[in-house]
Amino acid sequence: MQGRFSLSELQVIIRDSLYLALPDFYWVIGEISEIKQNYSGHCYLELIEKQTDEIKIKARIRAVIWGSRYGFIKSFFENATGETLKEGLKVLLKGKIEYHELYGLSLVITDIDPSFTLGEMAARRMQIIRRLEDEGVFGMNRELEIPLVPQRVAVISSRTAAGYSDFMDQLRTNNYGYVYYTALFDAVMQGSETEQSIINAMNRIASSAEMFDVVVIIRGGGSQTDLSWFDNYNIAYYVTQFPLPVITGIGHEKDLSVTDMVACKPLKTPTAVANFLVECINTTENHLIEMGTDIKTLTLGVLDEFKERLDRSKNIISPLTRIMISDFRKSLSDVSIEILNLGKDKIHRARLIIANHKSKLESESKSLNSNKDVYIESLKSGIITKTRDLLKRNREKVFTMGTSLNILNPENILKRGYTITSLNGRILKDSELISIDDTIETKFSDGKISSKVTGKYDKK
Repeated sequence: MQGRFSLSELQVIIRDSLYLALPDFYWVIGEISEIKQNYSGHCYLELIEKQTDEIKIKARIRAVIWGSRYGFIKSFFENATGETLKEGLKVLLKGKIEYHELYGLSLVITDIDPSFTLGEMAARRMQIIRRLEDEGVFGMNRELEIPLVPQRVAVISSRTAAGYSDFMDQLRTNNYGYVYYTALFDAVMQGSETEQSIINAMNRIASSAEMFDVVVIIRGGGSQTDLSWFDNYNIAYYVTQFPLPVITGIGHEKDLSVTDMVACKPLKTPTAVANFLVECINTTENHLIEMGTDIKTLTLGVLDEFKERLDRSKNIISPLTRIMISDFRKSLSDVSIEILNLGKDKIHRARLIIANHKSKLESESKSLNSNKDVYIESLKSGIITKTRDLLKRNREKVFTMGTSLNILNPENILKRGYTITSLNGRILKDSELISIDDTIETKFSDGKISSKVTGKYDKK
């Protein structure tokens, strides 16, 4: 082909050549990297194919779904997959290659196969699960124990989400009056920003993990598309590595996301999460009440048993005590009689001495009476003085002896803290009289005890 062509003529040649070379409709696999719908209802997309590293782009093409077909295709796809057409979704599209003089090459889409996308979603989901299992982290968060009283709760949710409001209302108005301390870590819960937003929230919680008992990730109900944002490797991995138990209530009744699977406790809705936290404390409270009742019952049983043992001991000790008191009284009586007899003998002897002195004085007085009266009077005066002194000294001796006898009274000795130790009724004065395993009896002022000899020690 020779000659010169205008730009429009060249564009027509390209268009016709492509039409002749690619006249049919083709099924094309691609990933949506951009998608937007304009005011007229047309949907414009950019499709890409990534290399095996899933990062670098291998191919790129623009695509369009005209408004006359877009409503039908969109509705059919969402009903079949539960997903909406969005960025990052891999799809199988039926389309025809067109070339426009102003807009260049594009793929005009006329149909989408939802079964391919479902397979891709399932495959991607299983790939994430297998990766977590291969790394040995899939069940790590599930191994953590939820505290018996989880009152300090870190909440990852959107501040404006209805699910967050339901969760807070359910906690505040619980039937038991339990008080919870919550801290909201605001995050995006759907869309392309979900992953980074949730990870940022978890990082903030981890920096002060000691302030919380559990972490809850909640959002309100939504479509299957909303759930797919939590089929995310990075979010799931963060959950497996988190130091606190994670409870999810993402709001789907049918399916569990990968994030739910790796969480310590997956629940369906935010309200279910609140009810679970309330039930945890209620279960613990009931258990404590049961334990208190059991302890009370056991304590009363032990007290009754010891009361019976005390009563039995009382019945045994009372007769023995009376016998010991009787024996001690008899011993004290014998000692008292012995002391009295000794005192009487001492007094009698003192009186005899005084009488002898008196008789001797009278005799000497009579013999001297024949002598000088002055001498007699002198002697009389001396005798009287000596007699008085002697009587005074004897009285003092008698008083001293009485005081000594009173001090030596066994009852007074025992009251001063001394004891009387005997073996088989014989009072012990020497440790040599005692052998190992002998049973000795020790008397006190108010009773006596029996002891078994376990050892002997020489005085050093």
